Amino acid sequence: MPEPLPLRSALITDAAEIARLTKQLGYPSPPEAIRERLERLTVLDEYFVCVATGETGLVGWIAAEHRLLLEYGDRVEIVGLVVDEAARRGGVGKALVAAVEAWTRSRGQRHIAVRSNVVREASHPFYERLGFMRSKTQHVYSRTL
Repeated sequence: MPEPLPLRSALITDAAEIARLTKQLGYPSPPEAIRERLERLTVLDEYFVCVATGETGLVGWIAAEHRLLLEYGDRVEIVGLVVDEAARRGGVGKALVAAVEAWTRSRGQRHIAVRSNVVREASHPFYERLGFMRSKTQHVYSRTL
């Protein structure tokens, strides 16, 4: 049986490695920006950031948020997940999602949602293999003020 993947809560000192991985996700951000975001997010009880560690650094991270929505009530949503290109298909993503599942249960919640961009075709079967079911397709609109 393979050894369990080392997972832990994200630390402020992980900023550079998280930035490196986030760039692979298609969202380049300088480590200083990631550090500032981690400083703000990791103190929030409603926010969860977990990292997977490898021999040479981080091999993945996941973030989830517990929100109260007027139309749905309480809901946990995976808001970010990336596995290093060199570590994909090795169980890292599955382990990170399992960490969110445990966090969700610890909060007395039973439902997890995740949004996956239509261009991330490889992620769709990944989530389906983990038991997620596609519930809708939507457009995202944004505007700069």
